[in-house]
Amino acid sequence: MSPVTRTAAGLASITVAGALLAGCTSTAPTAQGAGDGGPITVNATDTACEISTAQAPAGTVTFRITNAGSKVTEFYLYATGDRIMGEVENIGPGLSRDLIVEVPDGGTYTTACKPGMSGDGIRAPFTVTGSAQRATDANAQLAAATAGYKRYVDSQVGALVPKTQEFADAVKAGEVEKAKALFPVARTYWERIEPVAESFGDIDPRIDGREDDERDPGVGFTGYHRLEKDLWVTGLQPDSAAIADRLTADITDLAARTRTVELTPVQLANGAKELLDEVATGKITGEEDRYSHTDLWDFAANVEGARAAIAALRPTIDTNDPALGPVLDQRFEAVETLLQSYRVGDGYRLYTQLTPEDTRKMTAAVDALSEPVSKVAGTVTA
Repeated sequence: MSPVTRTAAGLASITVAGALLAGCTSTAPTAQGAGDGGPITVNATDTACEISTAQAPAGTVTFRITNAGSKVTEFYLYATGDRIMGEVENIGPGLSRDLIVEVPDGGTYTTACKPGMSGDGIRAPFTVTGSAQRATDANAQLAAATAGYKRYVDSQVGALVPKTQEFADAVKAGEVEKAKALFPVARTYWERIEPVAESFGDIDPRIDGREDDERDPGVGFTGYHRLEKDLWVTGLQPDSAAIADRLTADITDLAARTRTVELTPVQLANGAKELLDEVATGKITGEEDRYSHTDLWDFAANVEGARAAIAALRPTIDTNDPALGPVLDQRFEAVETLLQSYRVGDGYRLYTQLTPEDTRKMTAAVDALSEPVSKVAGTVTA
C-alpha cells in the first residue's frame, strides 16, 4: 500500500478480500525482538500505539502487532526521512500480524500505528543500539538473492522510464486513445517493483496517489491516476501536459534512487507480501484504477513482482524449509492460471466486466497464496 494513506471513502471500498488477507498471521519461525524476550509486542488501538519496549539491539527485529481497536490498522518502522524499513498492512480488528525487519545500524528510528490506515499515524521514537553484521555479509546465498533481485528491479526500471515517457508524450500530443492503451502497460513496470518505490516515502504519493488520498499540505493530485481521470472522465485539462511532465520527472528521480538502493533479504520477503496486500486492497476491489478499470493489469504485475522476489530467495527457502517452496509454486501457479482465464489479446478484461463469482475466485486464490508467502520472512531469517 502506498505510504500516502487512503481516506475513509477509499477504505469503504475494501471487500472481503482485504479482510481475508488481513487475517493472515505467519506461523513461521520469527526472529527475536528485544534481547531474548521474543518479539516486541505492539498493542494497536484506535487512539494508541503501545509498544512493549522503545529500543532493541541492532540485527533482525520482530514486532508482533495486535489490533485491539475497531478500525483496520497498519504498522511501520521508519528510518530518517520517513524511509520505510518495514511495514505490515491490513490488520483487521482482533487480528495479529508480525513484522520482521533487518536493522543492522544503530540510531533513532520511528514506529507508527495507523488506525483506519490514514494520516501520519501514532508515532514514537524507537532506538536501535549497537550494530550488527548484515545478513548478506554472513550468508552468500542471501547475498546472491539480493543481488539477483536488484538486477530484476534495474530491468523493470529500465523499461518503466521509456514506457512512461511514451505514455506522457501521447498525453501531451492529445492522442487520447494511444495514451489509454499505454496507461496499463507503463504501470505494469511500476507495479512489479512498487515496494521498492514505496520505500522512498515522498515519491509514491506523487506518482501513484489517488484523488481521495490524504496528502501533506502543498502536495496535489498528480501522477498516473490524475492522468487516468483526465483520459477517461474529464477529458484532457489545460494542465494535463504539465502533469505528464511531472510524472516523467518523478519516474526519472525514482530510477536514480533505485540505482543506489541497498536491499535486505527480509525486505524482499516483506515486499512480496506487500504486493499481495496491494491486490487485496485495490486490484480485486476495483478501487485503484477506478476510472480506466484496468485493475487486472496491475493485479498481474503485483503477482509477477511477488514471484520474482520469492524466486530470488528460493535457495534459502529450500535450505531452511524444504516443504515451503513447492507450496509457493503451486499457489503462484493457481493465481497465474486464473489470471490467464481473463486475458483478452495482449491485456485483460476490464474490472467492470468481472462477475461477483470472478472476484470470489480471485479472493480465494490470493488468500491461499498469501498464507505461505507470509512465512517467507521468518524462513529466511531462521
